[in-house]
This record gives sequence, structure tokens and C-alpha cells, in this order.
Amino acid sequence: MIRPQLAEFIKRMDQQSVAIIPAAREATRSNDTQYRYRQDSDFFYLTGFEEPDSIAVIAPGRATKYTLFVRPRNPEREIWDGKRAGVDGAKNEFGAEAAFPIVEFDEKLQEILDGAGSLYYRLGVNPDLDDTIVGEIARMRALNRKPIHPPRTIVDPATIVHEMRVFKSEAEIELMQRAADIAAEAHVEAMKAVRPGMKEYEVEALIEQIFRRQGAAGPSYTSIVGAGANATVLHYISNNGELHDGELLLVDAGAEYKGYASDITRTYPINGRYTKAQREIYDLVLETQMACVEMVRPGTTHDGLKAHSIKMLTEGMVRLGLLQGDPEELISEKKYEQFYMHGLGHLLGIDVHDVGIYYYGKESRALEPGTVMTVEPGLYINPATKDIPEQYLGIGVRIEDDVLCTANGPRVLTSGVPKHAEEIEALMAR
Repeated sequence: MIRPQLAEFIKRMDQQSVAIIPAAREATRSNDTQYRYRQDSDFFYLTGFEEPDSIAVIAPGRATKYTLFVRPRNPEREIWDGKRAGVDGAKNEFGAEAAFPIVEFDEKLQEILDGAGSLYYRLGVNPDLDDTIVGEIARMRALNRKPIHPPRTIVDPATIVHEMRVFKSEAEIELMQRAADIAAEAHVEAMKAVRPGMKEYEVEALIEQIFRRQGAAGPSYTSIVGAGANATVLHYISNNGELHDGELLLVDAGAEYKGYASDITRTYPINGRYTKAQREIYDLVLETQMACVEMVRPGTTHDGLKAHSIKMLTEGMVRLGLLQGDPEELISEKKYEQFYMHGLGHLLGIDVHDVGIYYYGKESRALEPGTVMTVEPGLYINPATKDIPEQYLGIGVRIEDDVLCTANGPRVLTSGVPKHAEEIEALMAR
């Protein structure tokens, strides 16, 4: 049976077109060793097929609408690399109406392209396949005195697929909830375990061990474990520093479960108790984060969310003495960017920074039921900052949850991790 996502894609395509969607290629890590394979997100979304060296051909107006080209079964290679679905598996297990060995793709390409008014294909991702397809179209065009009709237009299939991926089905939401639950458990266990003298990589190892133990493929992105001033570096991934008494630890880590990502950040005191200055920064970020989570409702725009977070954080920074002046003027001059320099959040799904249009022209996209986004305001006060209260130097705080927009308001998928300071201190005290 054809996957529901693929059936919807077929419905949205030009009916006299054909789509060629390739799998991700394997990537060499060093010499003759490979990175662990991860399927191309669009290919996975449409087919559910997770092997490399594969191509999906989709043709709405033809008798055979869905064909897979795959690696054939090979007992010798399977000793080294594991079992393959093969041609029969592509049909019996993954719903392809026809399937062929991948080596036959080139010889069947003219037949695939002939008569299609449009070709849905993403140029620039696989240069070798680009050359093969463009070369074949050029060759077919040269045969203009024969009854051969190459596509007149090439269309990026992302114009359809990425818009589909913005809206999560019930099945997808269930997978994302499981990814969130796994990550939440890992964050809670990290809170219980941290002590002065540990290394950041020990926390990272604990978190990712729980990911794998609970059935996740691993982290959905490189985990950020930043202690002290390292928390003020937005994409800090070295994770080789030491946890010191009296400092904060920022942990940004999510799990990937059956292809879907979670993304959680918590910031907590290494010794289990926030200092007064840490608590002032933390409570400001938390108040902002919770207010913005509450705004994840149909009709709210991404820009509206960001603007609200800027307003709240700027007003709070004036109260704390991090910024001087009128909040409205500081916002118009973007002075807040010294301490809050990133967006409020992003769409979440198969990719941790998921696909989807954020702007239609210059108009910010409004949230709709079925969309999932992160809400993650933060403040980052570099230790070298001048002319601010000294007690705040070196403090970095970010709080992030994964939030599903529903017709009835926000549903926080990551509510399994405490974020109120009192709850965190109580958990760490145990």
C-alpha cells in the first residue's frame, strides 16, 4: 500500500508530470569508514525506505504511479553491511508498484522522462544524478524529429513536500511525542547526576546513553553541554570543559526517534542552587518563555512571537541594569541583540530545523493546527561585557520546549522536564 504522505504528494502533483526523488548518499568519515547512514528527509517522508543507492520515481498519470530503484539482494555484501530489502522488499514491504535494481535506472531514464510535461527534481543536491538527468533531457531534445518528448520544465518537489511536512499527522505527532519523552527522561537524569568536578562530556554521554537505551537512533543534532561561560556560546559543541561549583550548566539536547526529532534546552545550577543573580536572569527568561508558549495558537505569527519575546526580555534587561534607556528605543535600535541574538524558535519535525516557509513575501507565516515549533528565548552575557552589573557576567540561560499548535491552544510535548527554578532545585536536591 502506498504511504499516505506519498498518496497526498501524488494528488498535489501536476498529473502529466513525473518526479525523481533520490535517497541520501553514504558519506565517508575517513579513509574507508562511513558515517552512520541517515536517509534524506524528503525521501524518507514519502517512502519510508531507509537504504542508500535508491531512487523513487512517481508518475501520477501513468498506470504505474510509484516505482523504486534499489540495491538488489546480495548475500556477499549483506555479510558485511546487513540485509537489504531488495526489489521484492521494495514492493512487498514499502508499497512500490514496481521495483528495479538501481543499476537499471540510467537505461530506463528516457522512458521515465518521455511524455512528462514537468519533472519534479531537486537540482544541486546530487551533482552526479544532476548530470545524468540534465544530460538525458538534452539528448532527448536533440531527437526532435522522433516521437520523443522530454519535460519542458524542472520543478523543485520541495514546493509541495516541504509544505506538506509543516503539518503533522496524528501518527507523526505520536512519534514526536515519543522523541520528546525520551529526551525529557535524559534531561531529568542529567539534572540528578551533575556535580561540581564532572566534565561536560560526561553529561553528554549520560544523555546520549539514555537516548539509545530508550530506542532512539541517537541525538537529533550535536548536543550542547556548556558550563559557566561556555553557556554564552550559542553553538558550543566541544563539551570538554569542567563543571564548577556556583556556575550554571546549559544543556541543549534532543533525541531522534523513528526519523523524528525533539529539541530541549534547560539551564540549571551545577551545585543544585541558583544564586540571586542567576535566578534573576533565569526567571526573566522563564517568564518570557512561558508567555510565548501560551501564544502558540492559530493565527499567531512567527514574527509576533519573536517581537513579544524581544519586548519582555528588553524590559527585563532594563530593570536588571543590563540595558539603559527607554525599552521601545532600545528595541528599535536592536540593542537587545547584545544579549539576545537569535530567533525565538523554529519548526520541528523530521529535521530539527524543519522545512517550511516562514515568510510569504514579507508577511510572517501564521501558526496553524498541526504545526510543531520550538520556543527558546535566552540571554547570553559574555564575561568580557563592559558597563553592566558584575554579578551577571558569564551567565548564559536558554529554556526551550517543543510545542504543538492545536485548535485549542498549545500542547507542550516536552513538559516532562521541569523548568521552574524551585522544581529544578527540588529535583537536584534528591
